Amino acid sequence: MEWTSRGVVLTTRKHGENDVILEALTLDHGRHLGLVRGGRSQRNRPVLQPGNELDLTWKARLSDHLGIFALEPQTLRAGQLMTNGIGLAGLQHLSFLLKLLPERHPYPHLYDALNVVLEHLDAPDAAAALLIRFELELLRDLGMGLDLTRCAATGQSDDLAYVSPKSGRAVSREAGKPYHDRMLPLPSFLLEGQRQAGSELTWTDVTEGFTLTSFFISSHLQERGNPDPGTRDQLLGALERRYRKDYPWNFG
Repeated sequence: MEWTSRGVVLTTRKHGENDVILEALTLDHGRHLGLVRGGRSQRNRPVLQPGNELDLTWKARLSDHLGIFALEPQTLRAGQLMTNGIGLAGLQHLSFLLKLLPERHPYPHLYDALNVVLEHLDAPDAAAALLIRFELELLRDLGMGLDLTRCAATGQSDDLAYVSPKSGRAVSREAGKPYHDRMLPLPSFLLEGQRQAGSELTWTDVTEGFTLTSFFISSHLQERGNPDPGTRDQLLGALERRYRKDYPWNFG
């Protein structure tokens, strides 16, 4: 068995004295693990850092074996990402999220989205919006996609303000008014035709967006019996510190 594909490094763990087991999200084969001979060498160590994009060739005698990776570096962005708090926290959170996907199942749109997020983790507004949208795409692939296009009660597509925690569908401001304390907020930048990723988000936009995605991802974790490792809290902490520094007018 043999294939070659692009892949983004998610995690590595030591195997023996000199080797590592690499976990990567690949374009054609999804989340995939393999052994890297000499992965702890001086040459390979800086290449096998989370966030780096590599050309990977995987070989194994049988398809269900761990297999061995050969690699060639392509986009080495880990060094830059790890120099700021958002980049480091974002990498850890993305690696956790992608572990929710089944192994060896391709998600090419998520692979492309991951690279877009990684390229913008040094810009707080863009990073926050793209991470929230990434979580929405992940929920869709986990079978928990949200419908934010029209009101679940009236069918209208304007003045959407809430999301039902039961159905995952949008609700208009008027229809949701009697139940607003039981609804999840729907920030306007997630609506079609509203503010796009990278426009000036407020801290309220960011917290409402992550509150929305966090509710449904936490439900998925509870169903699977998985503990929340707290990577989202670390990411929100890093984002808040940057927002407080760059956008002090967002805080009363």
